[in-house]
Amino acid sequence: MTDCVLIRPSTDDDVPAMLDIYRSHVHRGVDDLLGPEEEPFEVEDLKKRRKNMKKRRLPHLVAEIGGQVVGYAYAVPFRKRPAYRYTVKHSIYIHGGYLHAGIGRLLLPALIEACAAAGYLQMIGYIDATNQPSLRLHEACGFSRVGLLPSVGFKYGHWTDSVMMQRPLGPGDSAPPRPWEGTAPSPAPDSPPLSPAADPA
Repeated sequence: MTDCVLIRPSTDDDVPAMLDIYRSHVHRGVDDLLGPEEEPFEVEDLKKRRKNMKKRRLPHLVAEIGGQVVGYAYAVPFRKRPAYRYTVKHSIYIHGGYLHAGIGRLLLPALIEACAAAGYLQMIGYIDATNQPSLRLHEACGFSRVGLLPSVGFKYGHWTDSVMMQRPLGPGDSAPPRPWEGTAPSPAPDSPPLSPAADPA
């Protein structure tokens, strides 16, 4: 299935499909805990988030099969304070009909490459401790387990732990970072620009 997957930067036209994927993930296992005061995530909210990411040169990618968005991935600042400007944390969401189909195995490397090209130097991920396929995927992509956060989530009627994983990007911490310029770190001189990429398999 993954030989016909296109990985590319998202557009505003992709927002409705991404929002459907997001809602299906958020509501699974927690519907009985959502209160009426909680605002639903809407199309304009996601469009605004994409615009803010673009200003910071933070990648926002989608996986597409035959014109259908089947997953997406993005990175956001790990923390807002300037000392952490070179570190991002990421999220990946896959369409329910394409789980365990190898979509994440294409999205995650593309996201890593795009963040490195933009000049970021560390990537953080939080993975449900019971999600063994995701843990194995991150380890295969160069992530190391650096921490455990016990009982930080509640879904499907029980508390869940999160594993904190980390991966260096580009030179990582082997040298001081390049000077901060504008709203995002400057990419290294030989960093390639972000461009659509298809699965090479």
